[in-house]
Amino acid sequence: MPFAVDAATHAYYDLRAGEYDDWFDGSGMFADRVRPGWTEELDRLVRALGALPPARTVDLACGTGYFTRYLRGLLIGVDQSAEMVRLTQERLPEGLAVVGDALAAPFADGVFDRVFTGHFYGHLDDEERAAFLREARRLGSELVVVDSALRDGVEPAGWQTRTLSDGSEHRVYKRYLDGDVLAEEIGGEVLLDGDWFVVARARWDV
Repeated sequence: MPFAVDAATHAYYDLRAGEYDDWFDGSGMFADRVRPGWTEELDRLVRALGALPPARTVDLACGTGYFTRYLRGLLIGVDQSAEMVRLTQERLPEGLAVVGDALAAPFADGVFDRVFTGHFYGHLDDEERAAFLREARRLGSELVVVDSALRDGVEPAGWQTRTLSDGSEHRVYKRYLDGDVLAEEIGGEVLLDGDWFVVARARWDV
């Protein structure tokens, strides 16, 4: 069952927008979560993103712009959630955030240098991943993917139940990846292979 294009998915992320960053910041419902090395690895990830050369970048499924803000260059965020887009725009005063489909972005071919996505790729099934990679190749000459690392105690892939602070429950499809697997899938190289995060980059001619 596809996840990204499901109306229930759209509703979930609209509801989650205001508390989305709590997962990264260890606040709200995650204040008591024990994650050894999380803060240090998140800092390492942020530095790696900031070290990428400036580029015309589109962030597909940008969420709140949590990672988008660390990239350099012309930045445009795309998300299906209007509330997520609003929060991203606040973080990108010199960029732009728009409502749109990350699998069919409203831009012409080859207008970006870099396509970026954070914690979206791992929510896609086989068909949606293929569509995403086609879209990334259409839009730019480089793809950078950030996602969740495969670690002990988690299922590599499957449907999860997520509970929001209002008590509502939502089904989410989730994959956890190691760096080599992610790099192979997108046809690129590993930039970070950590305990919590993986980052891979692919480049191609357009």
